Amino acid sequence: MLEERESIGKRVRRARLRLGMPQADLAEAVGKSQGWVSKVEKGLIELDRANMINRLAAALHCHPNDLIERPYVAGRASENQWHVSASAILRELRRYDLTPVFDGDPRSSGELWRETERLHRLRDAAANVAILKILPDLLREARALAETASGHEREEAFAIYAVACKFTHTAAHALGHPELIAMACERAAWSARLSGDPVMVSVADWMRVWDMWATADWDDALALSDKALKSIEAEYRQGDPLAVRAWGTLQLRAAVSAARAGSRSQCEERIQHARSAADRMDGFDGPPIFDRHSLTFSSGNVQIHAISVQLEMGDHETALRLDERADPAKVAALPNSRRGHHSMDLARAWLWDGNRDKALACLEEAERIAPQLVRNHPIGRATLRKIVYQERAGTREKLRRMSDRFHLDG
Repeated sequence: MLEERESIGKRVRRARLRLGMPQADLAEAVGKSQGWVSKVEKGLIELDRANMINRLAAALHCHPNDLIERPYVAGRASENQWHVSASAILRELRRYDLTPVFDGDPRSSGELWRETERLHRLRDAAANVAILKILPDLLREARALAETASGHEREEAFAIYAVACKFTHTAAHALGHPELIAMACERAAWSARLSGDPVMVSVADWMRVWDMWATADWDDALALSDKALKSIEAEYRQGDPLAVRAWGTLQLRAAVSAARAGSRSQCEERIQHARSAADRMDGFDGPPIFDRHSLTFSSGNVQIHAISVQLEMGDHETALRLDERADPAKVAALPNSRRGHHSMDLARAWLWDGNRDKALACLEEAERIAPQLVRNHPIGRATLRKIVYQERAGTREKLRRMSDRFHLDG
């Protein structure tokens, strides 16, 4: 717990000294001044932008988790049992090409797909610890089905395995488990290729883009996004609903990459492409399509991403204007995981705008909607720390002025 309380500035300093790197060299690597690095290390500047945290980690040749108090450690022992589930999942992923250890006959792919619906509900609630508890058995059973089935049923088994890897990847990112993140991504790519589903392959690339952010490889992230988009372009143009959903999701991921690279024009172009995909989805006339790839893409998701990327580029005023114009009903229809992240973004925007009360209200709303996500998120923690520090500074200044009026000695 002492390690948990350590500031990010101290972690930056320790990582820099371990490399024997002067402050000036680190400053040059991230495009800042030596004074800025000094203030970060002293805790005078709070890092509340993911792209800067990732750039610092890349310059210091470490994982961002080394700087942002991860992996997640809860206050109660019962909440730390997710490490047990993570170890069980790692065992399953390591033995991916061995005969699965499974008693009895695995269920059909249809039954296993229905099992993923439970995971969708937990994901929407940002219940990442609960997700990890389910996944070892699902991975084992999907792999057993792939071993015993043939033809389309075998391909579906690999598709289910790939989706289970995607759920693993998302939860591991939220909780901060780098080894699980990397292995889930690798196994998702392997099983997606065996699934006979071209959209599943693009989803595996979508996962890899996320991982590239950790090392601030924005250009590679954009190149991989374009590769994945090209792979499903024919299906997208034909109006395949699942391809349209994946296309829009990939464009949003590319928009974030462009924003972190500082390319405003490309960022806004990608948001527009995503908006077009959302319009196609809204205009779809047919029965509901099961989201087998677990991609929560919608016009509401485009709206909150348009706000988020403005914050990535440091433009809180535009972010707040976009929030005023957003459709409340579409935002309210988003799952808790997305709405919680959005409220956390708005907390940052209001804090940068100088309104601590609104910032705190948004952060409280984010915690109410998705407590596990927000309490463990580095941006949520950084925002709360800034609110606390500013409140303390404001209180100290009020007391100083009052002391002067009362003619008290300092």
